[in-house]
Amino acid sequence: MAVWDLLAEGRSPRRYREGQLIYLQGACPECFYYLVTGSVRSFISSCSGEERVLAVHRAGDLMGEASFFDGCPRVTSAMALEDSLILSVDQGQLDRALQSHPELALPMLRYLARTVRMLSDHVGAASLPARQRVVRWLLGQPVDEDGAIRATHEGIGQAVGLSRVTVSRTLGELAAQGAVALSYRSVMLLDREALAGLAFEPQ
Repeated sequence: MAVWDLLAEGRSPRRYREGQLIYLQGACPECFYYLVTGSVRSFISSCSGEERVLAVHRAGDLMGEASFFDGCPRVTSAMALEDSLILSVDQGQLDRALQSHPELALPMLRYLARTVRMLSDHVGAASLPARQRVVRWLLGQPVDEDGAIRATHEGIGQAVGLSRVTVSRTLGELAAQGAVALSYRSVMLLDREALAGLAFEPQ
């Protein structure tokens, strides 16, 4: 059982359809979310209407927890990428879960710290060359049972602030070096050591 399943005791998740908005940037956070099944993208919208994807959440992830804990308006929006089961957790539910299962407190703090680190990495990556942006993003993604990262070139571009053409060129260069293998809507990491060296090479 996933540790966050303890948050769901006595409650049933809600089904969100593909493309359905889960929470909106700028809204007051009354709860955070536990993604039971499915996948969700978290993104920031600019005043001009442009979107930048910050993360793709998979089953077992928490979402919207940073804004919930600091009480400030949400800095991102979230939308279901496929039909998903999602549990909302408000303050009362969280209090009851922590009273019944105090062992939840430490993993909750660790998860929150990871979220803060991810946001900081996104800010710092904005000034990096294209290859470093793409490589760092790849190294931070979960892989499926085949060891592949499921992502489109357009989706990667949205996540790291690059055009699809630039992402495709960069991935092609990495594939030519033997660091990755490319297939339809997926990237296989073949040489993590080489990628790690590229991710932090001097500018």
